[in-house]
Amino acid sequence: GGITSSRCTNEEVYVVQKMIRAAFGNNNVDTCARVCHSPTGYGLKQTFGTSAGTQDFESVAHSDVIVVIGANPTDGHPVFASRMKKRLRAGAKLVVIDPRRIDLVRSPHVEAAHHLQLQPGTNVAVVNALAHVVVTEGLVDRSFVAERCEDDSFAQWEAFIAQPENSPEALESVTGVPAAEVRAAARLYATGGNAAIYYGLGVTEHSQGSTMVMGMANL
Repeated sequence: GGITSSRCTNEEVYVVQKMIRAAFGNNNVDTCARVCHSPTGYGLKQTFGTSAGTQDFESVAHSDVIVVIGANPTDGHPVFASRMKKRLRAGAKLVVIDPRRIDLVRSPHVEAAHHLQLQPGTNVAVVNALAHVVVTEGLVDRSFVAERCEDDSFAQWEAFIAQPENSPEALESVTGVPAAEVRAAARLYATGGNAAIYYGLGVTEHSQGSTMVMGMANL
């Protein structure tokens, strides 16, 4: 499993900004790094220790369960979308987490197994509910955790995410997503083979951007 966003690190973006200020003498600098790369950089740095994405485009060919959050690849990333659709037509399962009914939810030869049509602003609640199911239903890959995670940090997160207030039932009134649908999607994600998360600006260009990136990384 893993997460894909920008392949440009936060540090590289800042270097370019500094160059424009110093070489061009222009302090009026703004880029998508402020509301896109920065949440990704901070969130992944806090959880994984690096601000770079963990996958490339080719990784989708090895994904058995594909989770798309806050993105419309068909319109926004057509090259990647074509690779994704090829894998979906070959049998991979798809979970779409988005307030919109994007075409990937159902289009010729492609249909999402689950569409979590959450209320805008409830990204973190939904991803925590998914993680709650994985933890409380005993679906955690313990060998993966032992190899990849710090014991104390994981134990703290696991205790937090297992609390009843993070359950799909407790959060249903907030997210608008039926608890049964959240549970089914979480089970598929945890047991369906190689699972991958692909997210877009619907995650990062948001007041919860950094927190949501950390939530996905923890999941």
